[in-house]
Amino acid sequence: MISLSQHDFKLNKVAEADFPSRFGRFRIYGFEGVRPEETEEAVVLKLGDLSDALGPLLVRIHSQCLTGDVFHSLRCDCRSQLELALDEIVREERGLLIYEHQEGRGIGLLNKLRAYELQDEGLDTVEANEKLGFQADLRDYALPAAILQYFGVKRVRLLSNNPDKRAALESAGIRVVELAPIIVPPLETTADYLRTKREKLGHLF
Repeated sequence: MISLSQHDFKLNKVAEADFPSRFGRFRIYGFEGVRPEETEEAVVLKLGDLSDALGPLLVRIHSQCLTGDVFHSLRCDCRSQLELALDEIVREERGLLIYEHQEGRGIGLLNKLRAYELQDEGLDTVEANEKLGFQADLRDYALPAAILQYFGVKRVRLLSNNPDKRAALESAGIRVVELAPIIVPPLETTADYLRTKREKLGHLF
């Protein structure tokens, strides 16, 4: 995890606009997280009053998954998690969805497709990433933490199965009041994928 020190990380808000969707009417924001070695982008959907006085804010940090979010892949549960999170935020009438460009647990889209090839040969998602020369999960969550600080969010109910996200926010001084798992019923095509996330990456199901 990367420090949010002003010496190595700068947050820029690039744009904001009204954003009606089939889930509800949001405010959409574009952010850049600038480090000496790279610039990362994120999109945020904001709904309602984020004031801490109203209680801990419902937050989802979602990593981009083109194959799932756009093409409805049944190799993963990413799209289902995204839709469940948006439904929860709309039901709550307040919350943030932070959409990070961290495809394939941070290895990028084309490397993710290379990992798919290896998975077709019998490797699990962790083994495939490692065979390609990557760590099992390259993501860090400095950018989402900085975005929450930008909005003045102090306490969250985090919609996630990933305890690393909780640890990253808490290390940045944001209190995670609740880690609320998003449970998607397994399919025949996702059972091994979900088992690997639980057994090798410590995700909560």
